[in-house]
Amino acid sequence: MSAFQKKLACVLLALAVLAPLGIYLPAKFNAGDAWGEWSAKKIGEMLGFVPAGLAKGEGVWKAPVPDYSLGGEDDTPARQALWYIASALIGAALCAGVFYGVSRLLAGKKR
Repeated sequence: MSAFQKKLACVLLALAVLAPLGIYLPAKFNAGDAWGEWSAKKIGEMLGFVPAGLAKGEGVWKAPVPDYSLGGEDDTPARQALWYIASALIGAALCAGVFYGVSRLLAGKKR
């Protein structure tokens, strides 16, 4: 692993560990949901309407682990934080795997 890759891995790990701030900060400041994690209903309440594209595509994707927790909304904040970190690490690993696979395919075609 190169020095750049080690630095990148450290930065990604730090970001994964900081991910639970999305749970704690909105709760601490009574801000409601984490920024950008709103349902179409919530956006409709905030804007006064639901954008057509959002309303049309809302049911297309169902999260494999809703609310980043297997315990649901009743989970303790500590368990939710662990699930946020696990979700971030799994997502980063999947992205790295895809990029690695694509780069290997492209490198193989140049030979």
